[in-house]
Order: sequence, then structure tokens, then C-alpha cells
Amino acid sequence: MKQIILATMLAAGFASPVMAEDISLGRFFGACENAGSDTKTSVGEPCIIQSIINAASEQIDGVTVNTLPTDWGNYYDQLKAAYAGKTPPNVHVMHRYRVAEFAGTGALADLTDDLAGAGIDISDWEAAAKAGVSYNGKIYGVPMDFHANLWHVNMDIMQQAGLVKDGKPVLPTSVDELMAQAKQVKEKTGKEYLIGDFSQYETGVRVIMSLIWQQGADLYNGDKATVNTPEAKAAIKVLTDLFAAGYADPKYNYTDSQQAFLNGEGAVLINGTWVVDYYDAQAADPAVALKNYYAATFPILFKDKAAWAGSHMWAIPAMLKQNDPAKYAAALKVLAFINDHDGDWARTGHMAVRKSVLASDAYKALPHRTEYADTAGLARTMPPSKHYGAIQDTLNREFQAIWLTNKDVDAALSDAELDIQDLLDR
Repeated sequence: MKQIILATMLAAGFASPVMAEDISLGRFFGACENAGSDTKTSVGEPCIIQSIINAASEQIDGVTVNTLPTDWGNYYDQLKAAYAGKTPPNVHVMHRYRVAEFAGTGALADLTDDLAGAGIDISDWEAAAKAGVSYNGKIYGVPMDFHANLWHVNMDIMQQAGLVKDGKPVLPTSVDELMAQAKQVKEKTGKEYLIGDFSQYETGVRVIMSLIWQQGADLYNGDKATVNTPEAKAAIKVLTDLFAAGYADPKYNYTDSQQAFLNGEGAVLINGTWVVDYYDAQAADPAVALKNYYAATFPILFKDKAAWAGSHMWAIPAMLKQNDPAKYAAALKVLAFINDHDGDWARTGHMAVRKSVLASDAYKALPHRTEYADTAGLARTMPPSKHYGAIQDTLNREFQAIWLTNKDVDAALSDAELDIQDLLDR
């Protein structure tokens, strides 16, 4: 019967109907149930990304986008399981440091020759952004941002401690200055100097990595693990000295560290660019203790300019390109839509990856951007590795064992080095 109806429609001059494509999308960033599709007014990372996805579903002809439920804490475990079961999302987000791991096993579609046809101009990408989505000379994703750790500052506490000059926070330029300022904050305000998630996710790893790089070292070099080093011990000592003096609390998890900062319990919170928009909005809320907020570049405590940074990107499974050309074409349209909305995503606080967005007046007018504009010049990440995720997990486990269970530093670094060397040898 359907064939008869279709034949009748075509004979009568009706255009051939276009089959709608349902695109499944995997992401982290947190939930936002009432995001809507207004990409200009949504606030906070979860709602901004969901508003872009909802707008894509509404505005791309013949495409419906369905966001899959995922959890940040085990996102990559879920993603790997989906690939193993041959049911990965048609489009999914990932970090640049996971490209070698996924592209190296053939999981990701090579997008190199298909981006221009989808309306994506790669010449508008910053060179570092293009490098971040490339592997062995091929492009395996569409970059969405640069992100980095910042020092989020409660200016009222810093003012009370005498650490504000010309409207800007006075931040340390050495380890000695860091400890002196932490002592000054504690004595004059009774508050902690530094707040961060040091017991759950990888904040501690990213801080230690940054301080190791600032000393001209790294945690592995090619296929050689270099974890148990004087530079690593010096970096770890920065945090453990803060913890021992009561200037920071190693037991905060991610949620509690944010809440403590918003409650006005500390001068500085270490967190990423992704919360700038959210903290700015919170500071405007009369019910929130944080009133005067500043987003500062991660300070240089040693000799070299370096701070942890990364980027988010969007990828498509290779099996979709191989097995379903129509759905692959629809997935490319979703990537193009997200690329077109790079400026909207940058409202979170992330740094844009498109040159045209970075040069726009709208981007330059975003809150706090001038406060951490030099962050891009410090951006650093560990060398690409198929085992990056496992390496990061190993470091997180051993570093947290030092400050949460008093594990001997030499023992922790030796254990981490052995485990990472084993990963690199595989």
C-alpha cells in the first residue's frame, strides 16, 4: 500500500519525501532539563550545550537529535562499552587527549575530506585546535574550545587580606610568595586560601602537572615514564605544605569545593574555564555569599610559563560512515551546527577555537575574558598517548593517596612510575 501511495504522489508531481534521520548524541557537561533552544540566554555549561543541541534538532531540516543520558564520572567507560557493543552514539563529545586512544584503534571516522562539504571551514580554526583533533595527518573531530584551569578569586576576601592592587588580585609569582599569601589570608580573614577538588576528579593531577612543566620536566617522554623525579616531588610539596598548614583542605570533592567557594569560605578556587559564566551569574545573586568575582590565569610559581589546558571536540564513529551514509551525512550537519555556534559555547568561559569568533566584538565583550586572556599562551598538555586515560587515573590514585592517606611520596611516585611504564610498554 505504501508503495502505491508513493507512486501516486510522484506521478502527481509531489517531490520525493526526505527520510528524517534520528541522531543519537553522547555528551557529558551535566544535566539541564529545561535548557530550551535559545543559545543566547542559556546560562552555565550544561544548559548552554543542551540549548545548542536542542536548537540543532529544531533547525536542521530532516534531523532530530536525541541526547543520551551519560555520567561525567564514567563517561569514557560507557563510551568504550558502546563501541565494543557496536552501539556508539552517532555523535559524541570527547577530549583532545583521547584522540590517540580512539582514532588509534580505528574507532573514529576520518572526517578530513568531508568537512568542507558539510560547511565547516577548517581554515577558520586556530592551528592548535586543528592539531588537537588530528592524528597521523588526518582529522577525526570538530574542535569546540580550549579550556584550562584558572584561579577563581573572591575579591572581597583578597581585599580584606590586603592582596588587591589596582583592582586586581595580587597573585603569587613563586612558591615562597604562595605560602606567604596563604598565611596572610588565614591570619587576616580566617578563611582558607585555596579550595579545590583534591579528592575526586583530576584537579590535583592537573595542578601537579602544571607545576612539573613549570620546572621544565614531564611525567613521561616518548615510551619512558619519568614520574619519580625531583620536579614531581617539588610540585607535590606545594600542595602538601598548603594542606599541612591548614591553608587548603584535601578532602573537598568537586561539588563541595564549588559550594565552599560560592559560600565565601576561601579566597581562591582552582577550577576550569567552564565555570566562568556560572560563577559570574552566581555572584550577581543576592543569596550567594560570593559578591566580587575575578577569573585569573594560573600563576607561574617556578621558571617556565605552563599550565594545564585541553579542549573538547565532537567525533563520529567510523562504523557510521562505513555502514550508513545518510545518517553519517546527518551527523556531519550536527557537527557543522555546533561549529557555527562556537561563539555561543564560549559564553561558558571556554576559549573559542574559531579565528572569526575570537576576533569578534561579541566575544571580546564577554565577562572576565580580559582577566585571563594570557591563558592561551601558557596552555600545555601531556604528550599524546593511547593510554592517556589510564595514565591520568594512575596519577590521580597515587597523588590522592599522598594527601588523603599519608602514603609516602617516594612510594607513591615509584608505584605510579611502574604502572605508567607498564602502560607505555603495551
